[in-house]
Amino acid sequence: MSEAIGKVLSSSPDNIIVTVEKLRVLEDNKESLQVGQYLKIADGNSNYIVSIINNVRALDYNIQEDLKLIIDTQPIGSLMEEGFRRGAKNLPVPTEPVYILDSGDLDRIFGANGDYNFPIGVLSQNEKIEVKIDGDKFFGKHVAIVGSTGAGKSCAVAKILQSAVGINNFKNINIHEQKNSHIIIFDIHSEYSAAFTLAEDQNFTLNNLSVDKMKLPYWLMNSEELESLFIESNESNSHNQISMFKNAVILNKERHNPTISEITYDTPVYFNIREVFNYIENMNREVIGKLENENCPKLADNTLVRDRKELYFNRIYEFVPQSTASATKASNGPFYGEFNRFLSRLETKLTDKRLNFILNPTKEDGTIYHTSDFEEIIQQFLGYLNKANVTIVDLSGIPFEVLSITVSLIARLVFDFCFHYSKLQHNRDKLNDIPVMIVCEEAHNYIPRNGGAEYNSSKKSIERIAKEGRKYGLSLMVVSQRPSEVSETVLAQCNNFVALRLTNQTDQSYIKNLMPDSTKSIGSILPNLGPGENIIVGDSVIMPTIIKMDKPKPEPKSQSVMFSQKWEQPWREITFSDVIKRWRKEQGAEE
Repeated sequence: MSEAIGKVLSSSPDNIIVTVEKLRVLEDNKESLQVGQYLKIADGNSNYIVSIINNVRALDYNIQEDLKLIIDTQPIGSLMEEGFRRGAKNLPVPTEPVYILDSGDLDRIFGANGDYNFPIGVLSQNEKIEVKIDGDKFFGKHVAIVGSTGAGKSCAVAKILQSAVGINNFKNINIHEQKNSHIIIFDIHSEYSAAFTLAEDQNFTLNNLSVDKMKLPYWLMNSEELESLFIESNESNSHNQISMFKNAVILNKERHNPTISEITYDTPVYFNIREVFNYIENMNREVIGKLENENCPKLADNTLVRDRKELYFNRIYEFVPQSTASATKASNGPFYGEFNRFLSRLETKLTDKRLNFILNPTKEDGTIYHTSDFEEIIQQFLGYLNKANVTIVDLSGIPFEVLSITVSLIARLVFDFCFHYSKLQHNRDKLNDIPVMIVCEEAHNYIPRNGGAEYNSSKKSIERIAKEGRKYGLSLMVVSQRPSEVSETVLAQCNNFVALRLTNQTDQSYIKNLMPDSTKSIGSILPNLGPGENIIVGDSVIMPTIIKMDKPKPEPKSQSVMFSQKWEQPWREITFSDVIKRWRKEQGAEE
């Protein structure tokens, strides 16, 4: 064993203070006595406490010859003959010797345990030592990946996911046998398709769902999502709008699905939104005949409407005029003119071509999706249509006003599928054997900590997954450059953190507070992490560790534009018409 560098001065469960009394020790071990490095402290029972350095300070700056160092450390585990164990059962007493944790010790810690089988990088302080984590606990207990812009979040995410699906250095290492991984990425900047696109001979299929390819029929929405899309909650008569819309939707679902019993507002079956519009428009125009034996809606041709649901869905009708004359007596219906603004807004949404992927999705043969197509729609997101391990939901082309609803609907469909599949498996005394991970890139954009009603649906769906998803084989990877702006409920459920450089003090404090008490101190080096370096803490890693990751190959398209280099080049001509064609989504425009 190497020579002791110092002694224990005081000891407590969260802080062991070490004194180093020789300047030569500092000079000989400068790299090993940095914040974030590890020390090995004898506990008096032939075992050692592994402690992480929080702070290094000199006791006296004036007397150089007798300079004494005080090192604050936090105990994180015990190193025994049988290996490393989290937590310190016995704390060292003052005067116990302190040693540098050498490469042999590090190798024992990171290389011994068979449960830690998923390689994630190399130890930053010794790049010869590979760091492996418990893949089941990492992917199964929710992950948060955070870091400032430019710190390398996208590369870290891509590298981890490439390892999970078997991509290494542009090669598909599972080329001869496809594995059972299922990953769905909410890609808000269209970055990740490049990271999972391999040469054709690699036989790796990527399921890339852009706004033009994605089919997400409105009839799959639940009550909250429908109302978020079509109803303004701040209008004075919004309660009437909700009541009328709900009634029309339920009646229309029953009309189109006569074989399904007990249909509710939330039952995921087909209904025709145009017919619902007709129904509400007719209710808005309705005039009640008041002659003897009438007292019901009366059309312009004097037809009496005894059953609204038989007629009102078909088309918009003209009604008799309101009249007080005894021969033509008729009065306006209970909702006459009540829904003018609501119908105008609904008509605008139905004619907005940007929303075709929700309000008018069609198959390749031009027909619309019905209840019988539900299976195909679910398969689309789980990669079962083209047998893909990775599904990228490209949100870059989704209009902002329906971004939250789109995220909410997909996340909820996947959750409900995992829930019901798990229940079927439980009936067979089995667990879910097709676990799914949803990756929420730039999560602060649709699951913010604070936000208006427009975020309610996506927050509710993702928070539900965070709280309940693990039981049903569904986990989250939450990625953000502003963790302090992400839903606290979601981040609080994450058991694993991969933290790259964070320069914002609010974000630093927020992440440190989310970390387990035994690892908070390591968060102090967040602003000083180098390129490719990150801190990994949580249930999946044997102890809090600073690691370096290789760059993914291929890389995501997340590189920053080199402004200075481009500005130094000669003037560049561009074809504006090509840009405008793509802007307008004209036919023949380049993707």
